This record gives sequence, structure tokens and C-alpha cells, in this order.
Amino acid sequence: MTPQAVVERALELARADGCMVLVEDSARANLRWAGNSLTTNGATRSRTVTVIALASSGRGVSIGARTRTGGAEDDLEGLVRAAEEAAGQALPAEDAAPLVEPGRARVPEAADWDAPVPTTDISVFSGLAPGLGRAFERGSAAGRRLYGYAEHTVDSVFFGSSTGVRLRHDQPSGTVELNAKTGSSFSAADGGHSAWAGRATRDFTDVDAAELEDEVERRVRWARRRVDLPAGRYETLMPPSAVADMMFFLYSAATARDAAEGRTVFSGGEGGGATRIGDRLAGMPLSLLSDPAYAGLECSPFIAAPAAGRRVTAFDNGLPLTRTEWISDGKLAALPQTRRSAELTGLPLTPHIDNLVLEAGGGTASLEEMVAQTERGLLLTCLWYVRQVDPQTLLLTGLTRDGVYLVEDGEVTGAVNNFRFNESPVSLLDRAAQAGATVPALGREVGDSFPRTAMPPLRIPDFNMSTVSQAS
Repeated sequence: MTPQAVVERALELARADGCMVLVEDSARANLRWAGNSLTTNGATRSRTVTVIALASSGRGVSIGARTRTGGAEDDLEGLVRAAEEAAGQALPAEDAAPLVEPGRARVPEAADWDAPVPTTDISVFSGLAPGLGRAFERGSAAGRRLYGYAEHTVDSVFFGSSTGVRLRHDQPSGTVELNAKTGSSFSAADGGHSAWAGRATRDFTDVDAAELEDEVERRVRWARRRVDLPAGRYETLMPPSAVADMMFFLYSAATARDAAEGRTVFSGGEGGGATRIGDRLAGMPLSLLSDPAYAGLECSPFIAAPAAGRRVTAFDNGLPLTRTEWISDGKLAALPQTRRSAELTGLPLTPHIDNLVLEAGGGTASLEEMVAQTERGLLLTCLWYVRQVDPQTLLLTGLTRDGVYLVEDGEVTGAVNNFRFNESPVSLLDRAAQAGATVPALGREVGDSFPRTAMPPLRIPDFNMSTVSQAS
């Protein structure tokens, strides 16, 4: 059955007070390489069907959701009945809201419902693979070993509801990560070093293997001189990748309901019920935004959630999404929320959107230009193993990885040891002394699950490197 037919058939079978159906057809292709040699490649296709049933009673509306993969359409009626049974056994949903009607679900940017489902295969790497082969040859000659992974996916989501809404979105997405290793054990103890570069893409036509190789080769070259530094606060240049990871954690914590209940760094004064919307978070004119139509980072223009939740809820499925500024010229402007939380907080409805962009008014410098402007400081590559320590300040801890470099008199003069850091992305925005030009970025920590970001490099005058780390 086509995904469109699965949606229609499931809705025909439904007996609940309300029903929603999500069908996701996914095509994936991948390449993996290690030690300057391609090791595996493959392509797969899969289908996931989610049925969401609603049951009304005098106590409220309960929701039940059931998901199956593979041949879910072979027992579609069983899946529908399972969702309805779950709804009948569930407690009333606190975030319940009427299902979106077709008149409110007008999404001009949505894909054509009846168009064929797009796919991908190994040919998507036809421009990347030859460049990797040449990089392997150069790496072997220079004593570098290259490792990495490239993946391309096309996810087509079909949404239908018992109110008559029919929406579809086709999402192409790709990532590539390249590591260069030197030394017998890749550790500083034997003169080894690890360098990383990564890119996000929609179709791999904009990915240049030679450019990636040049980036990691340059970082390996920087590491020929080693400098040991103690823990402390250092002027630090954060590349867009590192900024992307920190801003993702900020975005993930920015939920209006939690803020209004006094749970997060975005909560207002004592007593709860207030948020920091309107407060200045950044001294510079920085804006953090999401936009389904942002060039190169296009994402779903409507909500398609498989379950109820505080940040995104299935009750809002089908609502159109538009450009939203979370931070505007340094001030907190909005927090992600559902229709239900908007009622509780009295704030405008501003749903979660699946991309994130940080822009700096007037920021035009590249990372290289910011290095040239630095008297003495550190240059990061990426962050790793980032975890939240304190939700009230959004304090995070994590490790630097794959290269921290010393900058002296406008030049990179060597590699230093890795560190554990303790920093809050909210505090970083407040303390940032310079922001460069916004460019597409792949977060090392979260890029697999949230690849659609664009960030500037940031200069932090006193980044807290709390302890020395033995990580490579």
C-alpha cells in the first residue's frame, strides 16, 4: 500500500472519538571508512505507522498511540484497535486540545500529497566518494589515517486526521564526518593527534571531500607542537560546530510551561507563573531563531508529533509553523510551547521548529579572521559528552575533543591538552565579546539528531576550562 492509502485506510477503520495517523517512509544510504579505506556501504528503506486515538469522557480526553514498523499495513486494523484500547485505558490528557481543523491547517509549503515518494541510494555519494579515494592516498603517503561516516536520508511524513486534515513533508538530510588520526595510539603520549571536520547537507552536492581533508590536515599540522596548559579561564574561540551544540541545549531547555512553573533558567521571579521573556540575555545584538523556510535548512512547515508532550504534542498536529525569533537582538522573545501551554502562560503560541539559527547583527568575520585578531587564546574544534548539571542556570559540563589549539599573536602555534568545561549557553551569550558570520554548522554532539543549524563563531573572553582531560 502507498503511505497515502495507509493513512486513509486507518482513518476508515477508526471508531474512536478522534483519530490521527502518521506514516513515515524513510530511505537511507551510507558510507563508512577506516584506516584510509572504504569499509562498508549500504541502502535501506523502512516504514513506520503511528495511530493516535482519542477517547472522550466526562473527565476529559484521553490519548493512546501505537507505532509499528515494517509491514504495519498487514494488520492495520489491529494497530488501530491497539491505539483505541490504549486511549480507553489512559488517564485524561493534561494537554488535551481540539484536533486541528482543515481551515487552520493551511500550509502552502507542504509537499504535494499525491506525489510519488522520493528515495535515495548509494549514488548520492557519487561526488564524495572519488574525493575520499584521493584523500586516502594522500593520507597514507603523509602518515595520516582517515576515518569517518556519511549518511543520507529522505524521510517522507504523511499526516491525516479524522477532521479531514491531510499534510505531507519530504525531508532530505545528510551528514558527513571525517577524522584524521596520527600516532600509533592517537594519543599525545606517543605524538599522536586526532582532528575532526563535519558538514550537514541536503543532497551532498555541496560537500567537498578535499575541503574536509584540508581542514583536518591543517589541524594535524598545528599539533606538531604540543603545549600543556592547566585548568582555568581562557579567552576562547568557539567554532560554529561547538556553538551549535551549546545552542541546541539552550533550545531544548527553553520550554514555556517549564519556565512558567519555575523550573528553568528562563523562569521569572519568585513565586512562579512568570518567565524571562523581555529580559536581555546577550550584551550583543544576537538573535536565535527557527524558520521552516530558512535556505539550506528547510524543515517541516507543520507539526507532526507521535505522542502527547509538554514541548510538542500530537494534539497540535497539523498546525502550520512560521519563522520565530526565540532571542531577538539579545532579548528573550519567545519560548517553544503548545496550544495548551499558551493558554496557561498567556503567551503567544510559538511551537517547536526543527532547525536553529544564531545570527549576529553586523557579524561578518570568519573563524580564520577571528584567529588573526587574537593576541592569546584557545581555539576549539568541537565539544563532546555534554550533560546538564543545573537546570536553574542551564550549567552544562562536557569535554573538548579532537583538538584544542593555542593562538598567539594572530596565529595558531600548537595544540594543547583537552579539558573538561563547565559553562552555561545562556551565560556564554551574555559574555560573548565577538560573533562572526553565520554559516551552516554540524554539532559534534547533537548533529546526528539535529543537523539543521547555522551558527557564527563566538569569542568568549573567559571560557571555564574546569579541569584537564585525558580525552583525545
